[in-house]
Amino acid sequence: MGLEIHVLGTSSARPTNIRQVSGSLMSCDEGIAVVDAGEGFQSRFSTQRKRMKTYESYHLKSSRVAVLCLTHGHLDHTWGVLPWLQSMALDNRNQPLLIIGPTSSEVVESLLANDTLPEETPHSDLSLQFQFWHKLGGTSENLGYEVRWVLGDVAGERWLEFDTNTGNVIELPNQPQPQGWRNNRIDALATAHGIPSCAWKLSTKEKPGKFDRMRAAELGLDDEQRAQLAAGNDILHNETTLLARQFRGEDFQSISAVISGDTTEMAPGITQLSGCNLLIHEATFLNDWTKHAEDYMHSTAAGAARTAIKCNAQHLVLTHYGARIKVPDESVDEAQEVLANTDIQITAARDGDRLLVGNDGSTTHLHWRDDGWTR
Repeated sequence: MGLEIHVLGTSSARPTNIRQVSGSLMSCDEGIAVVDAGEGFQSRFSTQRKRMKTYESYHLKSSRVAVLCLTHGHLDHTWGVLPWLQSMALDNRNQPLLIIGPTSSEVVESLLANDTLPEETPHSDLSLQFQFWHKLGGTSENLGYEVRWVLGDVAGERWLEFDTNTGNVIELPNQPQPQGWRNNRIDALATAHGIPSCAWKLSTKEKPGKFDRMRAAELGLDDEQRAQLAAGNDILHNETTLLARQFRGEDFQSISAVISGDTTEMAPGITQLSGCNLLIHEATFLNDWTKHAEDYMHSTAAGAARTAIKCNAQHLVLTHYGARIKVPDESVDEAQEVLANTDIQITAARDGDRLLVGNDGSTTHLHWRDDGWTR
């Protein structure tokens, strides 16, 4: 299947006439990871489901959502969370949901010690928003389906979970994964945005190639012999040794996609990657507003390109445009100047676009055109 990303919002800070605020779906064969849910997220998700049903004959089911990954606590990335949770309750959701995001090491220490939060904790810190949502009914008991609320100090690799029944906080041994996922995983990557923030990476695990059932049938192998070969064990058949590796196609390599969230260029968690197939990176400003990007800890399109080079991305998609950017053509031009001597592909996202990462690692960018998607 590969990976499929639906970009449901490309505006920074606030909606515009042509763009909505952040919210994306990252789909794999085991479920969907939602990354951020700004204002109106559930309406945009509903619209995308209708589009997929109409133009692709595919049901983009909300029941397949296994995890909500938040990149940080600014409201253009979180204000749609609680209404969406409540709507899923009205729809009688019964699947568990993991909600996970970043906080600071100081907040982690305070919560584990059952102390008040440090005075310098930003009002937009997710720890405060989580507790607020709990008071407004965002608990398993009130919603009628299991919700796990998890926060982490991403750089320090410390994770904790809120027990909304007792009010206690529990330290976890590692970053949790969506329930039931075996062949895919999510990972938080440290970024820099003035408040606790992170990017999110969705990746598949390497898998053995497809077993050659046709060849096994032609040789008249029984079920036990096939099982041995499929498990990687060589067998003896009619006095001939059959090698297990000759009954497997080429292995499926790991593929990955990263959504940066809001960050400066060259975020440490992203640049430490040895490669990724797709990097969806914020490009709030153009070069002439580089000072604003630095002051407000955002990135320019050129900065996104430099980050793509550093992490060895194969395809860079720009998003999260400031209000001054009416169309992203100039953003692409400025990023392309940086990428001129590389093999990195560059495109710009628009609301409703789909990004398909194939098992071979290549990315296809499908643009929404009001009557379907085109390349």
